[in-house]
Amino acid sequence: MRNRWSVIAGLLFSVLLLTACSGLWQSLGYDSSRQGVSSSLVDFLYPQGEKPPEQDQVIPRLKLPLRVGLAFVPGNLHKGLSEGRKVELLDQVRQAFEQRDFIAKIEVIPEAYLRQGRGFDTVDQIARLYGLDVIALVSYDQVVYTEDTAASLLYWTIVGAYVIKGSSNDVDTFVDTAVFDVASRKLLFRAPGTDHLEASSTLVGTVESVRKSQEAGFANAMVDMTRNLEQSLDEFVQRVKQEQVAEVSYRKGYSGGGGAIDWVLLLLLLPLLLARYGLRVISPRS
Repeated sequence: MRNRWSVIAGLLFSVLLLTACSGLWQSLGYDSSRQGVSSSLVDFLYPQGEKPPEQDQVIPRLKLPLRVGLAFVPGNLHKGLSEGRKVELLDQVRQAFEQRDFIAKIEVIPEAYLRQGRGFDTVDQIARLYGLDVIALVSYDQVVYTEDTAASLLYWTIVGAYVIKGSSNDVDTFVDTAVFDVASRKLLFRAPGTDHLEASSTLVGTVESVRKSQEAGFANAMVDMTRNLEQSLDEFVQRVKQEQVAEVSYRKGYSGGGGAIDWVLLLLLLPLLLARYGLRVISPRS
């Protein structure tokens, strides 16, 4: 019986000690914390809480080569990545797609331009300013969770306890790129990107470690998103071929670049041209 009460007393003492230590760490500013930065595409495009309209029957009209805009959706002010770093990340995405022969140009749009307003009216203004047909909007959500670790909590010396604080910094990053036809306001396709980082540091390097982990998380997630965006674009091209989810035409002086997609687009346009001039396809047997 005495042994059992000793065990219970020991457990109670441990709980009280941990609670006291936790209070001590919090009073010193070393408490566990959860922070993050985010931006919402829905809140940006539909700021009054309205629901996105049904657009299943909307057929966008795409004129090749496309003029594309690329921008981050505005998020928390003065938090997360700097404006310059965001432009750098978007420029890396631009480089991955600028060689596509059906893309005339890709403009990286500073986030400050999108902060001037919300909704598709703002998108329309930016599209007119840059002469865009399509805009790709990148939203994000990044969570940084810093938790005190017990592994390096304190060391006993001959003169007493010597405390060395450490932190385990988990950074979870999610980015999502939604590509819209400006004229019809229809979502053409989208692509996500994710990243998870774990890093440890001493107290002295915690702030710097978290900052570097945040930047690395965004960079890795954008790379993952770019790969997925290339796949989504290829899938959209196939849908244009097979399902005619968009009407395609050419700008004056553009021949289509000579790629396989261009032959398919010509075949898609051929029935429309024949119908317009009252012609029909004559088979070899007739």
